[in-house]
Amino acid sequence: MPNYVSKISLAQRHITLKNIDTTRKLDSKADYKKQLKKWQNALLHTQQAYFHQQKRAIIVFEGWDASGKGGAIRRVTEPLDPRGFLVHPIAAPRKEEQGRHYLYRFQRRLPKQGTIAIFDRSWYGRVLVERVEALATENEWQRAYQEINEFERLLIDDGVRIVKLFMHITPEEQLARFEERLHNPYKRWKLTEEDIRNREKWSQYEEATEAMFDNTDTEAAPWHVIAAEHKWYARVAVLRTLVEELGKEVDISPPPIDDSVVNLARKKLGITGSIDKKS
Repeated sequence: MPNYVSKISLAQRHITLKNIDTTRKLDSKADYKKQLKKWQNALLHTQQAYFHQQKRAIIVFEGWDASGKGGAIRRVTEPLDPRGFLVHPIAAPRKEEQGRHYLYRFQRRLPKQGTIAIFDRSWYGRVLVERVEALATENEWQRAYQEINEFERLLIDDGVRIVKLFMHITPEEQLARFEERLHNPYKRWKLTEEDIRNREKWSQYEEATEAMFDNTDTEAAPWHVIAAEHKWYARVAVLRTLVEELGKEVDISPPPIDDSVVNLARKKLGITGSIDKKS
């Protein structure tokens, strides 16, 4: 037997958040709706290919508070077959998860064959919020970079496609969204004391985020920073990125029709005429 050992290769690039062009936006609402429909339809076809070919995928959403992760996830899941995906909103560990290795609760949520797992925040909390808020020791969060890379490597080696997205906005835009939430009775629940406290440590979170990129932006699972200042642009960018990344080396064309189903339909349902077996 061949001795196969995959390697973790960093992407050898330095992602600086201040260099991200946050001014990118779409021209109009009509343009937004057109592109939204286009990429949602393409994502549905991609999901169907994953189901028929029994492939697995993980989509990781990270980003600033109020950066639009929830809105982007809604647009991602809108067109999908609900049987083929699960969304995992990640908060503080539950009682039964405390005292175990921090990756334990994510290992329990890995996708089964033919499905996609979407993580609204993820194992990267160890090197972000747990680092900044001193919920993990320096040794623990420093060690986590290698642990995370190896965790993702074993998943990739097992055939799982991983797409990692970071939603980026400026502090000024975050403040405007916090104010909007506070004045909107249907959005007030989204603004928490923790959100307000975290904002005071923006520079520390920025430092932790860029260190996360430096240490976990790998060739096999690179980070994709989404300019999320303008929500329409961000949602389309997320969809386009997912279609492009999930579709790599995957045959998106529909599976061939089953001849026995065609014959039975003709016999029992009276369907006549030629049936295109390629579409």
